Amino acid sequence: MSETRIDEIADGIYRLSTYVPEIAPPAGFTFNQFLIMAEEPLLFHCGLRRMFPSVAAAMARVMPVDRLRWIGFGHVEADECGAMNEWLAAAPRAQLVQGGIGCMVSINDMADRPPRPLADGEVIDLGGKRLRHLDTPQIPHGWDAGLLYEETTGTLLCGDLFAHVGDGPAVTGNDVVGPAGAAEDMFGPSALTPMTAPTIRRLAALSPSTLGIMHGSCFHGDGAAALNALADDYARRLQEQLDRLAE
Repeated sequence: MSETRIDEIADGIYRLSTYVPEIAPPAGFTFNQFLIMAEEPLLFHCGLRRMFPSVAAAMARVMPVDRLRWIGFGHVEADECGAMNEWLAAAPRAQLVQGGIGCMVSINDMADRPPRPLADGEVIDLGGKRLRHLDTPQIPHGWDAGLLYEETTGTLLCGDLFAHVGDGPAVTGNDVVGPAGAAEDMFGPSALTPMTAPTIRRLAALSPSTLGIMHGSCFHGDGAAALNALADDYARRLQEQLDRLAE
């Protein structure tokens, strides 16, 4: 595991990235958390529990860890919420936020402090930044899945969507759909359902200018086009599966 690096991917939004070359060699794999600076700062993705010391040290180069007010993640999975209680201990004022299903099914029991459940479309005003919660059940996986959209910068914190291998630049304007498809072929992590493509097209309607990608380089450019192309790829994959079952 390399030292966690910090890069600003949009105004006041920082990517905290840890590269692990042993995962998916020879390319390796990155684990990214996102710090949204505001009057009430928010961290999206807690990261793996064993990565906490490195990620916390990186955050401390931007702001004191105990300033955190909110902590969120897309769904219950070790790389998304493994260190949530470590963050809660380090930031006494912080509260977890997640969709209602995640809070009911898992987080109410797992977290050391009660979370704040978010309704689909609910907005948290951080003071200078506004984060909208979007329910995305099973997209890309997990009944409790959801994402956050930062309205003032047009940044979609898109979790495992567009995940790809390698240790590329913090932000790219190059294709991220092709690499995401290659990772899908490699790992097969996504749930293919009739709602997969429509849910991603709903995200495309936001027309984000920046995509905060959890694994791999983030993207700056035409986020709607990238999301629609990703939806097309998942629709193709689902149809191929259905065709094989019908044979």
